[in-house]
Amino acid sequence: MPVTKDGPRINEDIRVKEVQLIDQTGHNHGPTDIQKAIALAQEAGLDLVEIAPNSVPPVAKLLDYGKYKYQAQKKAAEARKKQKVVEIKEIKVRPMIDDHDYDVKMRAMERFFEEGDKVKITCRFRGREMAHQELGAKLLNRIRDDVTKIAKVEQDAKFEGRQMVMILAPR
Repeated sequence: MPVTKDGPRINEDIRVKEVQLIDQTGHNHGPTDIQKAIALAQEAGLDLVEIAPNSVPPVAKLLDYGKYKYQAQKKAAEARKKQKVVEIKEIKVRPMIDDHDYDVKMRAMERFFEEGDKVKITCRFRGREMAHQELGAKLLNRIRDDVTKIAKVEQDAKFEGRQMVMILAPR
């Protein structure tokens, strides 16, 4: 079984009778016989590279294959560098949180939203706090109302065991 290499086919690897030939200046020569196209490429000291293999006839261009591969590699690295991985940051609160503690948590949450991360707010109930679940619901509603300008609710507040969870995403 022949080894298939990645990337476009070049020179003798192109197995068609004719190609749509584009020279190094970008001028379109129209459908050209494959032998003539390869001869033109060798004459110019370049490679015949198949750009669009699925069209009829396939589009091939005269260019320096090494340089072409290098440019494609650089473009891929640039795309990887620009992409942002969205993380889910967790903020834990209690139903009877104090005002100052609440403000500190809100500042942290705003910073997470500015960085483009989602925030999972967990309100944990301990002991007799389970009897006053409305306090936790009220707290999560207060948080939702305070961040409504910079974030949207992705998952509304719901119970998971002894804790109430809500997920917010940046706008």
